[in-house]
Amino acid sequence: MAFARGRPSLDGSPHDLPDQANTPPLEPPTGMIPTPTFLVGSERSGTTLLRLMLDHHPEIAFFHEFEFAVDLVGNDGRWPAMDDYYDHLSLTRTAQQAHIEVDRQLSYPALVNSFLEQKRQRAGKPIVGATVHRHFERLGHLWPDARYIHLLRDPRDVGNSVIQMGWAGNLWTAVDRWLAAEHSWSTVVATLPERRFVEVRYEDLIAAPEKYLTRICAMMGVGFHPDMFSYADNSNYDMPDPNIAGRWRKVLDDESVRLAEAKLGPLLASRGYEPSDLLPLTVTSKMQRRLATQDRKYRRRHRVQRFGLTLCATDFIARRCGIETLHRLCQRRIDQIAEQHLK
Repeated sequence: MAFARGRPSLDGSPHDLPDQANTPPLEPPTGMIPTPTFLVGSERSGTTLLRLMLDHHPEIAFFHEFEFAVDLVGNDGRWPAMDDYYDHLSLTRTAQQAHIEVDRQLSYPALVNSFLEQKRQRAGKPIVGATVHRHFERLGHLWPDARYIHLLRDPRDVGNSVIQMGWAGNLWTAVDRWLAAEHSWSTVVATLPERRFVEVRYEDLIAAPEKYLTRICAMMGVGFHPDMFSYADNSNYDMPDPNIAGRWRKVLDDESVRLAEAKLGPLLASRGYEPSDLLPLTVTSKMQRRLATQDRKYRRRHRVQRFGLTLCATDFIARRCGIETLHRLCQRRIDQIAEQHLK
């Protein structure tokens, strides 16, 4: 079923990095992987579960969060200055955890392509892909013939999960991540032939995983393999549970649902999710200011509770005073703590 066309940090700080880069756009060099597959969708939409399934296929190596390949690419396809990018990699949790080798002799496209190649070679598998949660439209500047898996989840469930992670203080702000991802996907899918993408709802995936994994594998040129379910043996993710779909109905209060649906507007229904039967809510400017204040206070409080007042204060002072070494030390510790709470 096709849907209607139409860098968040771990502590919930603003997620869009500058769009402008310093060097002119270049054609991707020869030697790039011709058809990598990118799993795209909002954070907290089930991408980790699907990525684990794909990575356990005997012929597929699937990289975890790969946003650092496009975060500094301009919307017009301009590559970043390399010194800026090296610095970005050194401060990015997912890049550090991947233990990637950074060859400073390579151009920008060749370097990010090498990260996928390293994943493929380490896994010893012929097919490679990666998860990307934002700026999907920039991937085409690097891999013009890439394939895509778009994973979609009810934004009310996504928003509730975002709040639980401490990344937003209310559902009004929490659904922004879903909206950004869907608008990005609308841009991408408008340019793709049908053979190069598959759209899957999270709710359908967990209800009939083999059926939808078979569709995904076919698009990638392989068959379904039962080993895709072996992820449960060596990760903290259980087998798919259809009962977790639509959890928002049980845990969200009416005002939160009305706020979310007011912001989501017609995109909610166009993506196949029925609005609640609650009365529509008009969100005034005064309400928006109150919600923004609530969001900031919640994220600040959550950050202190999770990382400790001393670490938060030290990092704030280091950033404010430009003490780069101290900031890096604080960021590494923040990343270590945050990693313990990710699932």
